[in-house]
Amino acid sequence: MREEDLHRLLTVATEDVRPTRPAATGWERARRVRRARRAAGTTALAVALLAGGTALALRPADRPPPAATVTPQVSRTPHPVPVRTPPAELAYPGHPLGRLGDPVGATLSDRPVRRALGLHQPVDPQTGVAGRIRVLGDDGVVRDLDVVTPAPTRDAEGNEAVPLKSGSLSPDGRTAAFAQTDEVIVVDLTTAAVRRHPLKGYLEQVLWSGDRLLVGDNDTTYELDRATGVARKLPVSPWDAVAPDPAAPPNVPLELGGTPPNLTAVVQWTDDETHRSYGAVDFRALPPGHRVDEFYGRGWQRGDRVARAGWITTGTMGGLEGVALLNADTGIVTHLLDLGRNRWKGCCEVLGWDSDGAVLLRHNPGGLLRWQPETGEVTGVTRNLFGAVSLAAG
Repeated sequence: MREEDLHRLLTVATEDVRPTRPAATGWERARRVRRARRAAGTTALAVALLAGGTALALRPADRPPPAATVTPQVSRTPHPVPVRTPPAELAYPGHPLGRLGDPVGATLSDRPVRRALGLHQPVDPQTGVAGRIRVLGDDGVVRDLDVVTPAPTRDAEGNEAVPLKSGSLSPDGRTAAFAQTDEVIVVDLTTAAVRRHPLKGYLEQVLWSGDRLLVGDNDTTYELDRATGVARKLPVSPWDAVAPDPAAPPNVPLELGGTPPNLTAVVQWTDDETHRSYGAVDFRALPPGHRVDEFYGRGWQRGDRVARAGWITTGTMGGLEGVALLNADTGIVTHLLDLGRNRWKGCCEVLGWDSDGAVLLRHNPGGLLRWQPETGEVTGVTRNLFGAVSLAAG
């Protein structure tokens, strides 16, 4: 038997013998246990490191971790770009108003309309000679307004213009009105009946506000009761009065106008003429340097939104044609359509709202456009439509 074996047997044999110095023996035993545990731990760590190193050396190189895929945050409430421009090439997806330029197929006296979609007075772009007024019915047929021939409007200085104005056709498409010197002509398009109402002045503008008819010149605006023929004067500009939403109560008209550097604001007045409220046009929602310098044409309201054409500045470039959409309650311009320059002056008058909330506007030379402010989409309605236009599109 070897010496180490004999030593092990003696150690085992004396395990149960109580020591004469229990404390010292206990501390010694504990020391041996700690030493044995440390040795075992060291051995286990060495084995683990050896195994790990061997596995690492034998394992093929890891592929690089996949690139993190970032999912864009989709806003539940989209924020449309406030300034838009039309595409270089317009699409013409088809629209009932695209037939405004069709040849005349009937006369109004022989074939009155159930409802008119629009009125058109052609003007030769080369000579400036105006033709007869035409009526596009909801049946798609263009009729000659043969029951009356309104004269050109004129002001006190003798300046003339075609009698068809953007506000001539009532929102329901059943009635047309034409301002004349010292009178206004009203035509029932469903019966071809004509009625004349005498009113003093060089009358030039007409505008429907519900069933009320506003007629005015530079000095006076009348509100005409068509049933009785009685008229009263209103303290409002016939040029800056906004065509109201046909679905809204007609007792709170609106004005929008002004010239630089004091672009006026939105003005409201009540039926009893006792209260007027003013609010400045505000461009804070547009990119810096974007603004309207001067409005022109008729403004048209739908709900709390008003659309009107004007000359605009974008960044550092001024003298551009454009259309502004603003909130009637706050005066904040929320959207701007930049139509550029090198067009006919005052090319792009707003003509009203389409049924789906798009703005309808002229796009001279000779076109109509639809602009959907919420999406920014701009499409064509018709080409080569020279002259004046009025739509039942309030």
